[in-house]
Amino acid sequence: MTIPEISWMLRNGMHALSPGRQLSRLRRYLKAWGHFWESYRRYCKLVPPEGKPPARYLQPCIGEDTEETEVEPIYYYQDSWAFEKIVNNRPSWHVDVGSHHTFVSFLSKILPVFFVDIRPPSLPLDTLQFQQGSILALPFRDASVPSLSSLCVIEHIGLGRYGEPLDAYGSEKAIRELKRVVMPGGDLYLSFPLDDEDRTYFNAHRAFREENALRFLLPFHCVERRYIYGKSFLDHPKSGFGTGCYHLRRPG
Repeated sequence: MTIPEISWMLRNGMHALSPGRQLSRLRRYLKAWGHFWESYRRYCKLVPPEGKPPARYLQPCIGEDTEETEVEPIYYYQDSWAFEKIVNNRPSWHVDVGSHHTFVSFLSKILPVFFVDIRPPSLPLDTLQFQQGSILALPFRDASVPSLSSLCVIEHIGLGRYGEPLDAYGSEKAIRELKRVVMPGGDLYLSFPLDDEDRTYFNAHRAFREENALRFLLPFHCVERRYIYGKSFLDHPKSGFGTGCYHLRRPG
C-alpha cells in the first residue's frame, strides 16, 4: 500500500469517526434505548404477572419509531416506473439483467420473466426463470428479445464491486450487448447515474453525462425519460448527480 493510499484511508476514516458525529449518534442511540425500556415497563403494567415477557424473549427494535417510513428513492421510483410500463406494454415474455430481485419477482407474477445475473438469488421462485450469465455475453440470439430491462446495472460493470473482472470499458460493452439482443420494435428499459461529466466513483459505480450515454444507445430512440434527484421523480433533468430512467425502443 502506498503512502497516498494510507493517507486517504486515514483522512476518510477520521471523518467517519469524527467526535461530533459519533457523539450525535451516541445520544440518539441512548435515547432510543431509554424509550425501549420505558415502553417495556409500561407494557408490563398492562398484562398480568404471568404475561410479562421474560428477558430471553426480548428483541429490541431500536430506532424504528420514526415519524415517517424511510424509503430509498431510487429503487422506489425506478422499479415502480418500469414495472408499470412493462405490464402496460404486455410483452409475450420479458428478460431482466441484474435488476433488484424484488422488482423481477413481482414482474414474474404478471408475465414470463427470464432473469440473468452473474450469481443466483439465494431463494428460488417458481415463477422466475433464472439463468446465470454475464451482461457482456447474454444467452440470447441477436434481435430475439421483445422486452428487456436492466435497472441500475450498467454503471457497475468492470469495477469489480460484485466480483466481475475489471474492465475500463465495461459499461459501453454492456450497452452494446443489451442492444444486440433486443428485437426490432422491441423495448429496452434502463436506468443509470447521471452527472455533469462522465465520472468513475471507484469501485461503487460510474456516472454519465446524459448526451454521452444516449449516444451509445443509438439507434434506439427514447419513448420516455424520467429523472430522480434526491426524493423527487421529475420529467426533466437537473444539474448535478441524479438517476436517469429510460424507456427506449429499437427501430422496427
